[in-house]
Amino acid sequence: MGMKWVSLIIGIGIALLILNSALFQVAETELAIITQFGRPVRVLRDAGLGVKMPMPIQSIRRFDRRLLVFDPKPGEFLTSDKKNVLVDAYLNWRIDDPLKFLESVKDRSVAELFLADLTYAAIGAEIGNYPLSALVSTVPESLHVDRIRASVTEKCREGAKSEYGIDILDIRIKRLNLPDQNKESVFDRMRAERERMAKKYRSEGEEEAMKIRAETDKETRALLAEAYKESQRILGNADAEAARIYASAYSKNPEFYKMVRTLESYRKFMDDRTTVILSTDSELLNLMVEGTP
Repeated sequence: MGMKWVSLIIGIGIALLILNSALFQVAETELAIITQFGRPVRVLRDAGLGVKMPMPIQSIRRFDRRLLVFDPKPGEFLTSDKKNVLVDAYLNWRIDDPLKFLESVKDRSVAELFLADLTYAAIGAEIGNYPLSALVSTVPESLHVDRIRASVTEKCREGAKSEYGIDILDIRIKRLNLPDQNKESVFDRMRAERERMAKKYRSEGEEEAMKIRAETDKETRALLAEAYKESQRILGNADAEAARIYASAYSKNPEFYKMVRTLESYRKFMDDRTTVILSTDSELLNLMVEGTP
């Protein structure tokens, strides 16, 4: 009786071990592949409880289906104008085809080695098509970092999906830096660019100032001409009025008017330093000697 119970217990234990190795659960964050003697036979994408043949006939390989972040070391690349630049980038990826992933790279660590090579190759090829000013510049219009990033992402996505079963969602550039031997030349170029822009702004300012001065001079001349015209009109009217008054006075008493005009002539050309020689029949002399008739 005791041996039967022992055999029964051993049988139940073996059955439980076989059942335990046959039952498995796939979590929401996992992808799974059932392998039979090391050869993949079934891919499991849905979470839940599953059944397989017990080990060692069949086994299960699990992979993380979540979005993963890979941050490789910065790489040094050459631009089209033969300048070295350090690019520090990272990429977001996940497993798209677990069967191809298992056949090509086996696990995450190996996959990230291949992704680093793929990313460096795409970045190097793309940066080689642009000058350094497309990456580092004080002029926003000349920067093409977003275009380079988008092109690198697209190329890496196609290669990773077809070769490794990996879907690359995005590649981002964290930092662009320059090797020490290139920094001084870049800074010199940036200073020269700023000086060029300053000269341009000064030239535009001087041109605008000249326009303002020319317009002001034009308005000034116009105002002076109008003022001169008005002054001449006023002087003309005054001369006409004076002539009219003189004529009216002359018509009323010609002899008196003639005497006044003669006296005014005396005042204009005679002073204490003037010597006048007049003939005896001069009207001026008669007026001084004899007075008015």
